[in-house]
Amino acid sequence: MEISKYPGVISVFPNRGYKLHTTRSWDFLGLERNGRVPKESLWTNARFGEDIIIGNLDTGVWPESESFKDDGLGPVPSKWKGICQIGVDKSFSCNRNSFGLVSPDFGKGAPLKNCHRLPVIRALIYQDINHDDGSCFEVCRKVIGARYYNKGYAAAGGTLNATFETPRDNDGHGTHTLSTAGGGFVPGANIFGYGNGTAKGGSPRARVAAYKVCWPPINGSECFDADIIAAFDAAIHDGVDVLSVSLGGDPTNYSLDGIAIGSFHAVNNGITVVCSAGNSGPLPGSVSNTAPWIITVGASTMDREFPAYLNFNNNSIKGVSLSQKGLPGNQLHPMINSKEAKAPNATEHDAELCYLGSLDPDKVRGKIVVCLRGITARVEKGEAVLLAGGSGMVLVNDQSSGNEIIADAHVLPATHITYNDGLSLFLYLSYTKSPLGYITTPITLLDTKPAPFMAAFSSQGPNTVNAEILKPDITAPGVSVIAAYSEAVGPTGLPFDTRRVAFNSDSGTSMSCPHISGVVGLLKSLHPDWSPSEIKSAIMTTARTQDNMDEPVLNSSYVKATPFSYGSGHVRPNRAMDPGLVYDLTTNDYLNFLCSLGYNSTQIAKFSNDSFICPSKPPRLEDLNYPSITIPYLFGCITVTRTLKNVGSPSTYIIRIREPRGISVSVNPTSLTYNKIGEEKKFEVTFKVKKGSAPMDYVFGGLIWSDGKHYVRTPLVVSAAGLEP
Repeated sequence: MEISKYPGVISVFPNRGYKLHTTRSWDFLGLERNGRVPKESLWTNARFGEDIIIGNLDTGVWPESESFKDDGLGPVPSKWKGICQIGVDKSFSCNRNSFGLVSPDFGKGAPLKNCHRLPVIRALIYQDINHDDGSCFEVCRKVIGARYYNKGYAAAGGTLNATFETPRDNDGHGTHTLSTAGGGFVPGANIFGYGNGTAKGGSPRARVAAYKVCWPPINGSECFDADIIAAFDAAIHDGVDVLSVSLGGDPTNYSLDGIAIGSFHAVNNGITVVCSAGNSGPLPGSVSNTAPWIITVGASTMDREFPAYLNFNNNSIKGVSLSQKGLPGNQLHPMINSKEAKAPNATEHDAELCYLGSLDPDKVRGKIVVCLRGITARVEKGEAVLLAGGSGMVLVNDQSSGNEIIADAHVLPATHITYNDGLSLFLYLSYTKSPLGYITTPITLLDTKPAPFMAAFSSQGPNTVNAEILKPDITAPGVSVIAAYSEAVGPTGLPFDTRRVAFNSDSGTSMSCPHISGVVGLLKSLHPDWSPSEIKSAIMTTARTQDNMDEPVLNSSYVKATPFSYGSGHVRPNRAMDPGLVYDLTTNDYLNFLCSLGYNSTQIAKFSNDSFICPSKPPRLEDLNYPSITIPYLFGCITVTRTLKNVGSPSTYIIRIREPRGISVSVNPTSLTYNKIGEEKKFEVTFKVKKGSAPMDYVFGGLIWSDGKHYVRTPLVVSAAGLEP
């Protein structure tokens, strides 16, 4: 702890580890219709996010991707102060259409080293940079910045070599997320011919910057606090408008959470920070990135599937797949339960899960093998079948995965089916002497229903750090999202996969997060004066909780989902550009929130560069002016306060209330009249347990303020658990 004694060091905390958490989604979200952009689209109004700068903390970038061409883009925004840190990888170039390279000592009397000269007006923005690795820096117009951070990784036990001295993405995750947020238009993008269309990010005319903070896993983590905080600091200095962070760890005290600390400072500098909710669903209380100044994003489906059918005994089961082909010849093949095909030295458990080397080639050769999902990677199970000589694989969900099926780029003909369909298939296999089946070639199917529904993997509330803040905040497409990819690895990311693709389909809250980041870029372009909290409020209060059948959004078990899954609902970008009213918050509001949590001056200092003294009586946590209201411990009656700011035309808003079951809700006043933009009005919400009907668990409702044109929605989440009904 000697470092804590140095001047300027406020506190020291452990270097915690974190995990990494398109062609159709923007049509599904209403920004385009059948390839055309309507005049009422946020894209049109926000000029496709032109000159907004989106930073991405992830695994780096594959700059050669077509998604990062800078064709047609003008000069780099004058506010940009960042660099393109090439490192030892001299093949790394931020853009093919670049202005050239600049020495770190340019402007300081030193000669240029192996770098192309630039017009002085372009080069001067780099004259104060001093970098000790002797590398050059590139000026470019799309990927305008790239940096890498690995010292925290090394301190956690990671072994560094030359491959760690580059911002190049050798994983694929960072390229996928960055292009989803801000990639340009690329016609004909697809994965093995599936999902063919024009790939584009949410803010396709934005400039992007990659901050590489994640590396090969050690001790179950890929990204570490020291590197994450360094990247946040750099991004703030560089001048980004939006930060997209598709990674996270277990929920913890904010003063020990590098993402929470780094994002606070970013928000304090006017930067909106968007984070993934995590992939630990459907476990309750699994949501991460729970700080109220972060936009936390859950994952849901879109209206596109890649069905591949298993046909057997006059039955047809719909699964999904991105296998390059189906079984040849439209002929039935023998089928076998993987448990019945175990190798002599394998356990039945290993064979059931299709571990590598667990299957007997003499029993598998030429057959379709039915494997159970779990433990090992889904595609790796197919590799085990392929190595044993199998002709195809059916991947069956275990009970915990339910109806969530994911289209993977399998290495052999395969399909992934639900748990319930798997029960029927296993029954057929057990009672049939010579079972036969056939797997069809996948197809791309659009306008599927219902959509969206929540992904089973999407982490859920309640917020275990402080239950008064509902998390996640919003949901967006995060299943089978097609975006640019690194060509250093195969589409599955597994060592045996030697295939290479320019675009890949991936699933996770890592994929839903940059959708919101792209939308934030558009809103920032359209409303440059909006604060991060106003942008967040606009996204949340205009969200939708119905699917494309006008029915409530479901979870992966086809049961009605709750705000613990989707927060305020599914994002609607076009509505978010004109929300009518917004909930605003300042840095002091967040600091007072930390005071309410009982943080001491040392903990507070991690978040505030200025001396901040907590008030003698901090405001209640429930009164933070958040776009949702959560009462985790209702005993009898409580009244909370909120303030709404007008960002639209003068108007009068009337309240509508949907009461949570067993809870009485009243609002005072019942109407709010605004005469000018920027005007603020307070209202109170009183919650009371109804006599004889106290719920024993969380219950959900909502408020809607409407003037007939705008609908400002606020989720209500209440628990009266422990009270006698």
